[in-house]
Amino acid sequence: MMRFARVFSLVLVTAALAGCSTVGDMFSKDSNEVLPGTRISVLALERELRPSIETTDTRIVLPTPQDTNLWPGAGGFSHHAMHHMVISDVPRRSWTTGIGEGTGLRNHMFAEPIIANGHIYTMDADGRVTSFDAKTGKRQWRADTAPRTERDNKFLGGAIAIEGDRIFATSGAAEVMAMSATDGTILWRATTETPVRAAPAVNGGRVFVTTIENQVIAFAANNGAQLWTYAGASTPTILLGGSAPAVDGGVVVAALSTGELAALRVDNGSLLWSETVVAIRRTEAAASLPDIAARPVIDRGRVYAVGQSGLIVAIDLRTGNRLWEAPVAGIYQPWVAGDFLYTVTIDAEAVCIDARSGRILWVTQLRAWEDENDREDRVIWAGPVLASDRLILVNSLSEAISISPYSGEVLGTMDLPASATMAPVFADSTMFLLDDDGDLTAYR
Repeated sequence: MMRFARVFSLVLVTAALAGCSTVGDMFSKDSNEVLPGTRISVLALERELRPSIETTDTRIVLPTPQDTNLWPGAGGFSHHAMHHMVISDVPRRSWTTGIGEGTGLRNHMFAEPIIANGHIYTMDADGRVTSFDAKTGKRQWRADTAPRTERDNKFLGGAIAIEGDRIFATSGAAEVMAMSATDGTILWRATTETPVRAAPAVNGGRVFVTTIENQVIAFAANNGAQLWTYAGASTPTILLGGSAPAVDGGVVVAALSTGELAALRVDNGSLLWSETVVAIRRTEAAASLPDIAARPVIDRGRVYAVGQSGLIVAIDLRTGNRLWEAPVAGIYQPWVAGDFLYTVTIDAEAVCIDARSGRILWVTQLRAWEDENDREDRVIWAGPVLASDRLILVNSLSEAISISPYSGEVLGTMDLPASATMAPVFADSTMFLLDDDGDLTAYR
């Protein structure tokens, strides 16, 4: 395609130098001369995602749903592989409460709720952390993470995670801090060179964060001492937000805005391997960004990661060898359940992939545009998560839908009070959903 474009441009320049009459003949209806070369549509790069032909006999068998009383960070546990959660057949709203400032024109929420010891914790767009009783929604305490000099100013909030009796928070004011889960008291603060908008990952007494300049930093959870730093390459253009690292088996895997996955040793930060998840296949300018906004997932010795430029990959955790790849573009964490992987693309396609081979098993087209006639205003889909044999997704149209994980069939739709662009979280057979207005709702 690129070679043809260069040749065609050269023909145009040559004709222009030869005189205006030549150019007129080239585009004239009376001209019988046909330019040599293969005709390729400029839309040829927009490939339609389809199931693999070889997958017709593949039987999807999922692990048994398992409940949990703990959702300690973005994506659940630090490896982000939560497999199959539990929810009732007909979940109903139990309670709703406001957490503070929601997503607006000048600020944005990045923090998914976290759950531990019967409490659910949130961080709003202004960086305020609030504790609620998970059964009743009653507020217990609220603490401001912004530095005192910044509390009158708008700044991009961060996100939170918990380990033991401590909450760890990142900040758009270029800070990482620890707070008491009992009353919100700030226990320590540590500064970073640039803001940290993505959630921290906490594992084994260490707190791992990724800054907007692609620095991966490890802090001691007990006192905030900086243990090590890995400096990735920076890029001038990034997507808003960021990706929490995945940690498992002594390895932390960070997704960077350059499209690089960096696997580092948790004890000293040394680089084990790096891999690039970039596939330029789309004609939209935003889709050409190499950024990996989706959290990577570590499961049984494999790393799964999807880039928004058009590629999802499986990589061996120890060696860094790429096991397979598929032409899927996404900005939300893929969901692994046993031997199967589920994701939603930026083209509003729900996809099931065989995690062993990378073959696409089914594709379900969801609503992609608010105005489908004029193809204006893309619908944002968040998720999926798997609970009680249903894939659950939410969207910017104030809807939640359930899809069969076995066939891709849409099972049902539920109206939400507001748009939702963060996936729900689960604990104690309850689904907690934080919408863009800053309202937290429990469904049981």
